[in-house]
Amino acid sequence: MDRQKEFDRQNSLEFKLLSDPEKHIASLLGAKRRGPLPNQRATYVIGQDRTLLGVIKNEKNMVIHADEALQILKSQNS
Repeated sequence: MDRQKEFDRQNSLEFKLLSDPEKHIASLLGAKRRGPLPNQRATYVIGQDRTLLGVIKNEKNMVIHADEALQILKSQNS
């Protein structure tokens, strides 16, 4: 969670970022794999009205998750 807090601080987001160590939400959203494999790397951007604004899935380039999520959020404020 420290990484999420630092990301929030650096980008002045001022809203909660969710981590799912127990994999409950990953299971609900279809990111949980069967068996011992780790969850799929997925970022879900959810608006204040609880609508899904975007989904970022990329297991090879983790940096794009933050970049694309920020782009989605900025487009909402335009």
